[in-house]
Amino acid sequence: MAELINGKAVAKTVRAEVKEDVAAFTQQYGRAPGLQVVLVGEDAASQVYVRNKERASAKVGIDGGVHRLAADTSQATLLELVAQLNADESVDGILVQLPLPDHIDEQTIIAAIDPAKDVDGLSAENAGRLALGREGLVPCTPMGCMRLLQESGCDPKGKRAVVVGRSNLVGKPIAQLLLQKHATVTIAHSRTADLPGVVSEADIVIAAVGVRGLVKGAWIKQGAVVIDVGINRGDDGKLYGDVEFDEADKRASHITPVPGGVGPMTIATLLSNTVVAARARIAN
Repeated sequence: MAELINGKAVAKTVRAEVKEDVAAFTQQYGRAPGLQVVLVGEDAASQVYVRNKERASAKVGIDGGVHRLAADTSQATLLELVAQLNADESVDGILVQLPLPDHIDEQTIIAAIDPAKDVDGLSAENAGRLALGREGLVPCTPMGCMRLLQESGCDPKGKRAVVVGRSNLVGKPIAQLLLQKHATVTIAHSRTADLPGVVSEADIVIAAVGVRGLVKGAWIKQGAVVIDVGINRGDDGKLYGDVEFDEADKRASHITPVPGGVGPMTIATLLSNTVVAARARIAN
């Protein structure tokens, strides 16, 4: 059976590191790094995520705040708020919680955030910096996945990595991060021919499609490392990943559970990104 990669334990370590960094920043500059989160509407999952981010920020000493806006808030009003946060020198990180209501264009909002404060790493400038291998803010979940690989003892150098999923939030950026670590990377998706064959060649499998059990355990190469980003709620109310866990567990060397794997890392990395953004803004 595979060794479980304990995301809760690794996230705890990251939060402890961030707490030390925040204390050092605060002592040096006379203020804490500032993170502002914007939530539009009543999406239940988003409300939980934002509450968790708010609590986590407070615990590490980040000066956090949440702007809760009604679901019928206009795009113009949201853009005005983003502009105010861009101009506020006490704010180092801005995160607009996705998804947004249908009448608001997500790309327009993302583009309006100052790239230096874009702690979600979704702006065109930060995506371009990642593609070019330059310093910038990187999406939180992919960064968390890379830390989990590191903690599992997996060095991507020279290994074949398959990323199942091509989203801007996870699939594309984690492929770039793996390339930077000298892995040979394939991005697979719903239209990939012979997906089982492609996955079976991978030393590292990153599953991020949002479809419960899409990646079958029998596809996993013996001894592969499996990072399951998927979070899917079953009819029984429980959470399941994109990987068929019970079968994959018999073949992988290391695997993340769902829940308790990648999920805790996302918020921990957001906190880390906020400190990175704060220091970069002062340096510039």
